[in-house]
Amino acid sequence: MPTLTNPILRGFFPDPSVCRVGQDFYLACSSFEFFPGVPLFHSRDLANWHPIGHALTRASQLPLAGCGASRGIFAPTLRHHAGVFYLITTNVGQGGNFLVTATDPAGPWSEPVWIDDAWFDPSLLFDADGKVYYTRRGGDSVIVQAEISPTASPACAAITAPTSRTGREPGETDNRRLPAGLSRRGQAGQSISAGVLMQGPLVLPVVPPEEGAALRRVAG
Repeated sequence: MPTLTNPILRGFFPDPSVCRVGQDFYLACSSFEFFPGVPLFHSRDLANWHPIGHALTRASQLPLAGCGASRGIFAPTLRHHAGVFYLITTNVGQGGNFLVTATDPAGPWSEPVWIDDAWFDPSLLFDADGKVYYTRRGGDSVIVQAEISPTASPACAAITAPTSRTGREPGETDNRRLPAGLSRRGQAGQSISAGVLMQGPLVLPVVPPEEGAALRRVAG
């Protein structure tokens, strides 16, 4: 095992999301108001990371006109399913939540599929039954989730099921209902960008799906 020395990535690489494909690990980070957007890295040992490019390299993918400091791209989540990489993130103030896809993480990445323009910290779950769930932070310490079709059209992902919510609703002191699909059949199949859990009493520990361990709810 290599020696791990913090920080693993020196410099400005906030909100890391790691995706494993076989023996390879890929990492994506926030880029805020900077272009190109979402730096990407590769590793085989989680200690030594090498840059492989950016996910958002064209103005059509990353509109930033008038973008102020600490706006733009927030908290990407990187996924791999059926030979395709999915990167979902938020362009704050410039269109909201969207995803892009690629067969090679080094690119090229697709044009954005826009989902909604509300809050941030989005994530994707590809369930065993073929359904895809979109999860993001909502207001008042709420987590919002809906079933989507991630490649429904070039302009918009179709939300195909009613939204579920969990967390603390306005006026409530404690509400710990898990949204449908977040813990299906008692197994962990979803991880959420860290920012989703910044507020409220709900913490969802992330366990690799192959371990078949149940999600646990722990008061914060």
